[in-house]
Parts: sequence; structure tokens; C-alpha cells
Amino acid sequence: MRARFSAVLFDLDGTLLDTLDDIADAVNAVLLRFGRVPHPAEAYKRFVGDGMAELVERAFPPECLERETSARLIEAVRSEYALHLDKKTRPYPGVPEMLDSLRSRGLALAVLSNKQQEFTERSVRRLLPDWDFRAVRGASPDRPLKPDPGPALEVARGLGVPAARVLYLGDTSTDMRTAVAAGMFPVGALWGFRDARELLDAGAKELVREPSELLKLL
Repeated sequence: MRARFSAVLFDLDGTLLDTLDDIADAVNAVLLRFGRVPHPAEAYKRFVGDGMAELVERAFPPECLERETSARLIEAVRSEYALHLDKKTRPYPGVPEMLDSLRSRGLALAVLSNKQQEFTERSVRRLLPDWDFRAVRGASPDRPLKPDPGPALEVARGLGVPAARVLYLGDTSTDMRTAVAAGMFPVGALWGFRDARELLDAGAKELVREPSELLKLL
């Protein structure tokens, strides 16, 4: 028997939005500013997912991290990304249709990201304006990052939905571990930044190759 759900909680980058090129352009611009070699966009699939501090830690070489304070590099990347946020970023093919179908079924929709709150809100507002997400949560100083289950459980409480009735769709091990820890139903998005093995090893109960496949789980 298929599980029945009342809400769907989405990761943002790599799940709803293809943000890779804008992130790569922003970080690479800062790397060049500090005299460092930029990375190909594909490399950022492994750098993202765990917040801005981890992104900087992974993208910048050790000698740069030793010479510059993390706070200065993070602020430089944050300022650059504010300029790039929606230059190339778009919803993945099939995402708008998936969201339409979920809305028509009366499911509550929400977003939980490790992207900073400001950028999470701006991304949803500018690039996903046609759907009413009842919660849009990003990283903030008073909120732990995923995979801590606290923010996911906070969203579920705000929706008035038991965690077990929330389907969680994400594209990284961080997302799957968050869903498992929160007692939600973890589904891995294979069009995102990581592969099937990572998602399954982290606890994914289902994998979907394109957004329309999510509807079959409902």
C-alpha cells in the first residue's frame, strides 16, 4: 500500500531550481578576485548543499582559507551571489507541472533549504511565484542547518501535519538524512546534484527520475 501524504516539503537547489551556474559564477568571481583558479560548474555539485560556510570551505584552497578569514570570504561570496541569484537559475523541466498537480490535489507545499533565508525567499518569490508555499525556510542564525531535523519538524508543526504524513523531496544525502531523522518519507530527486547511490545510502525510500514521477507516490 502506498503511503498517504498531506504535505510535500521540498529542498530548493537541485530539487526545484537549477541554481548551479549562478552559484558557480558567484564563487568563481570571488576566487578570481583573490587570485585563485575557478572551478568548472560541474564541481559545484559536490560543493553545495550544506550552507554557505561549507561551500566556501570546499571551493577555496587551503592556503587561501589560511590567509583570509572565513567571514570575509563568506561575505564576499554572499555579496556576489546577490548579484547572480536569478541570472541563469530556472525551475527544472517538469517542476511547474508537478507543482500544479500537487496543488490541485490539495497538498500543502513548503520549502526547506540550507541557502540563506534572504536568498531562499528571493529565489522562491522571483522564480516560483505562481505557487503558494505555506512555509519557506532557509538558513538563519537562530536555526540549525539540515540534516538537523529541527527545521523540518518546525515546518510540519506550522502546517499542522504529522511528520509521517510529509513527503520530503531532495537531491542530496543531507536531504535524505534530514527526512529520516524527522520521521518523514524521503524521496530522492535524480535530476539534481547527486547520484542514486548517495541518496539510497542516506535513506531514500524512493527515487524519481523526473518530477512527474513524484505523483505516482501519492
